[in-house]
Amino acid sequence: MRSKVPGLGGSRSAERAGALLALAGVVLFVSSLVVGAALAPDVGTAGDGETRRTLVGSQGGGPGLHEKGSVYLLDGREIRWRAGDTDSYFDVTMLPDGRVMAGFMDSGYADCGPYDAPCTHTGFRIIEPNAGSEAAPEVVSEYSFPVRTRKNSEVHDVERLSPGKYLVTDMEYERIFIVSEGEITWQWNASERYDAPADPTRTDWLHINDVDVISEDRYLVSVRNAHQLVIVERGEGVVEVINADEDRNPDENPNPKGDPTVLRQQHNPQWLGNGTVLVADSHNDRIVELRRNRSGEWNVAWALYGAEGVKFNWPRDADRLPNGNTLITDSLNKRIVEVNRTGATVWSYQTPQVPYEADRLPAGETVGGVAYADGGGATTIGEGRDVPVLSFLLVVLQTGLQTPFWFGEAHVAVALISLACVLAGAGTALRGRLRG
Repeated sequence: MRSKVPGLGGSRSAERAGALLALAGVVLFVSSLVVGAALAPDVGTAGDGETRRTLVGSQGGGPGLHEKGSVYLLDGREIRWRAGDTDSYFDVTMLPDGRVMAGFMDSGYADCGPYDAPCTHTGFRIIEPNAGSEAAPEVVSEYSFPVRTRKNSEVHDVERLSPGKYLVTDMEYERIFIVSEGEITWQWNASERYDAPADPTRTDWLHINDVDVISEDRYLVSVRNAHQLVIVERGEGVVEVINADEDRNPDENPNPKGDPTVLRQQHNPQWLGNGTVLVADSHNDRIVELRRNRSGEWNVAWALYGAEGVKFNWPRDADRLPNGNTLITDSLNKRIVEVNRTGATVWSYQTPQVPYEADRLPAGETVGGVAYADGGGATTIGEGRDVPVLSFLLVVLQTGLQTPFWFGEAHVAVALISLACVLAGAGTALRGRLRG
């Protein structure tokens, strides 16, 4: 006569139930990925038959986006030449002689100043493409300096003022400066306006990421973490603030920020003139034109939230082209798109790594351009994406893993549910085994 072991059937049932719950979680997540990929719209394939030459600065990939940085030239969608072997490249400019100027960050330097070797350097390079020859692109000159860390200490932008003279942003010490023949001849320190920490090299304080010359001795500066653009005039300091602090009181709040619904951690503004500026409003996932009204306030006059049926995801560059279209670098979606005034895509390219900035040749980024805003009321094309918690987790995943462009907040939600199922199932199965 067969005897039963008390509780054995219940423990096995618990193990089976736990295993099924965990399996259901895995199946749910995998199914969401399969459906997302199957239903994803085509990106990077738009074109109107016109051949375009586009210079791209690629930050790269990997955790923190600091691997496989490169600079390359697109002829249509074909890469004509590519310079790589660097942690990250950022802003790129084609110089009159055909060479390319690029902000960069790279590791493995022995000259480290106050830091331990090997260390990271940042600065800018002049690259000879050697286009049309068998020789590979080569770095012909470099201005760089050591920084404490690879993260949030880079030179993101450089502008050539004249041969041998350059205007540079610096996130290590939060300043802009002019270097002439290798020597710093002028600088503006953000601490003249913003209350500085004891050591700005130890924190991502302001993240100054762009500077443009808008007229002689007047520079447009992007102060990312303050959600502001400032116009700096040599000899005067800050003469205007775009998205200014409300009720600025240095005694009560030494580092107030601009309105994040107007700008939020922006990149690469372009001065269009006539009181209008075009900005990649990065953490609002949109491109905006801001216009100064009669009272001196800056407001959103035109906004675009997506292209090709896909919402923007951390766009970091927008250039108004001579033909009136807008060239957009949509970083975390790994694409470059050209749109017209109505937001329709006329050209697009899917990039192999995360791009930082793109210039359409031969003009590059210009000072002044066609403004879409006409003063007749704000124009908004598309809708924003901001799901609390899920949006934050999505950005973390995308910067760490470079998830596909179609991976959105819904997939994050499913992933959390699936993880809960797997953990609950594993716990149930383990308890059943222990009881048995």
